[in-house]
Amino acid sequence: MTEPKFSHVDEQRRPTMVDVSEKQVTHRIAVAESRVAFPAEVADALRSNDLRSAKGPVFDTAIVAGVMGAKRTHELVPFCHPLRLESCKVAIELIGDVAVIRCTVAVHDKTGVEMEALTGASIAALTVYDMCKALSRDIVIGETRLLSKEGGKSDHRIEPA
Repeated sequence: MTEPKFSHVDEQRRPTMVDVSEKQVTHRIAVAESRVAFPAEVADALRSNDLRSAKGPVFDTAIVAGVMGAKRTHELVPFCHPLRLESCKVAIELIGDVAVIRCTVAVHDKTGVEMEALTGASIAALTVYDMCKALSRDIVIGETRLLSKEGGKSDHRIEPA
């Protein structure tokens, strides 16, 4: 059985950025999701206050933060290539006591945007927490995962939970 090869490790097992110079430019899209679980009283307070906290509009602020995070992924994750994103959309829906955050990122480039989508969803989740933490410290940032990626060498898709 062959040992899995990590993409960001060279022959000497030292960390390295992946060389994309020989890759083809293709249209690449990735979708990631994060979930933020609220105590019932926090979710109820958000609903009764038009999704606002004392700091302002919770989901609107998180959407802006998620887009900013996706655009700056290469500054936060050491081996991510800087990409000029062509599209980044963050959508947030309050389902029961859970905020479901989806970040969709697209680009024409030599490398994918999975990390940008994951970063956007994660930063949006952190912002939701920050905007609501005065109401409770029992808010839980839960599962963050890649839902799909298209373009490049391989595609990936899972059905959302």
